[in-house]
Amino acid sequence: VQLQASGGGLVQAGGSLRLSCTASGRTFSNAVGWFCQAPGKEREFVAAISWSGGELKYADSVKGRFTISRDNAKNTVYLQMNSLKPEDTAVYYCAGYGTSYLSSPSTSALVDYWGQGTQVTVSS
Repeated sequence: VQLQASGGGLVQAGGSLRLSCTASGRTFSNAVGWFCQAPGKEREFVAAISWSGGELKYADSVKGRFTISRDNAKNTVYLQMNSLKPEDTAVYYCAGYGTSYLSSPSTSALVDYWGQGTQVTVSS
């Protein structure tokens, strides 16, 4: 399975972006998450969604601003990012877990598949 992330870019503070993570190779019936990594910092958990979409989890820093969703028919997970702040600037990675449900999704060691990153830059 390969995960392809896209949708990053440059946006002004207060703006919005929608990231996409598309799986190829087979039907991807796994939970999926997003992590981000800013320069000089460790990779951090952002959000995750179970295969059914019935379980969602967000980092406190993005609650109320970001929404994760998925379209299993398209093998794609989305991260809608609203009210963006300069501190959201980072490379965003999509991550496939080894289970269909969420189990400690903020733990990067539980990620089985990593997509390539997509850069999000928020200007002030």
